[in-house]
Amino acid sequence: MLLHHLAVVMPAHNEAEGLPGFLAEIREHVAPLADRVSVIVVDDLSTDDTVEVLAAIGLDWPGLSVIPSPVNRGHGPTALAAYRAALALGPDVIVHVDGDGQFEGKDFPPLIRALDDADVVHGVRQHRTDPWFRRVLTACVGLVIALATGRRIPDVNTPLRAYRPAAIAQLVELVPAGALVPHVHFSLAESRLGLRVRYVRVRSIPRRGSVANGTMWGDQPKQPMLPPARLRDFSRRAAVELWQYSLRPGLDKLDHRGVLDHRGKLEHRGKLDGRGTVEHRGERAETDAASGAPRP
Repeated sequence: MLLHHLAVVMPAHNEAEGLPGFLAEIREHVAPLADRVSVIVVDDLSTDDTVEVLAAIGLDWPGLSVIPSPVNRGHGPTALAAYRAALALGPDVIVHVDGDGQFEGKDFPPLIRALDDADVVHGVRQHRTDPWFRRVLTACVGLVIALATGRRIPDVNTPLRAYRPAAIAQLVELVPAGALVPHVHFSLAESRLGLRVRYVRVRSIPRRGSVANGTMWGDQPKQPMLPPARLRDFSRRAAVELWQYSLRPGLDKLDHRGVLDHRGKLEHRGKLDGRGTVEHRGERAETDAASGAPRP
C-alpha cells in the first residue's frame, strides 16, 4: 500500500527542544508510505525558538511548512487551523499529532494502515505518564461520552488520529473555529454519524524537552500534585462548550446546520472533496471515494 500524498498536521507551542527529534522520527517512518509527505505545523505564537527551529529543519525538508499564528489561540483552535490547512492540499490521508512529541514515530505506520477499512483511526495511549489528574480527567470525559453515545470510546481525546479527508472535512464543520476540545466533539460525532472507526494501541511517552508537563498550563513542578489553576479553568469552560455543541439533548438529531428532515432524522448530502461524495442518513455514514489513487 503506497499513498500518493500523506499530510501530517501538528499544533505546536514552545516545542523548540523536542521538535527536531520528533520530526526526524516521523519523517523516517512515514516517508516509505507515500510518494509525497507534507507536514504542516501551526505555531501558536510560541515565545521560544520554535519557529526558528522549524525554519532550519525546513531547509532540508521541502515538505515541512510552518504557519505562525498572529495570536495565541490555544490548542483546539490551532489544531483546527492545521486540519483546514491540510485539507486545502488535497491529501489522501491526514494524520494529527501534537507537537509535544508524546508518541513514537514507529506507531505511525500501523495507525495509517488501519485506515484500509476505516474512515477514522484513533491511537489509544498505553502506559500514560501524564499526572494523575490528567488521566482522571480523560476517564471522566470518556464516561460522559459513553453515556451520551451508548458505548465506550477508548481514549476519547487522543491527539494521535488518522482521517480520510472526506471524514475530517465533515467533522471540522461541526464545531466552532474556537473550539477548546475539538477531538472530544469529533469522537462524539464519529459515533453519531456512523463513521467507521478503528482503535490502535500506541505507546505514550513523556513530553519531549526539559518541561515535563507542557507549556499550556503555566510553570509547574516536574510532577505537580494538584491540577494547575489554568487547567481547572479550562476544564470548566470545556464542559460548558461540550454541553452547548455536543451533549445537549436533541443534538444527535441535527446536522452541522441544525436541519432536520421531515422524519426528525439527520439528512445531509455534500460533496466534500474532489475524490468522492459522502452521504449521511440518520446516524449512518457511508464514504464512497471515487479516486484513481489506491485507498490507504
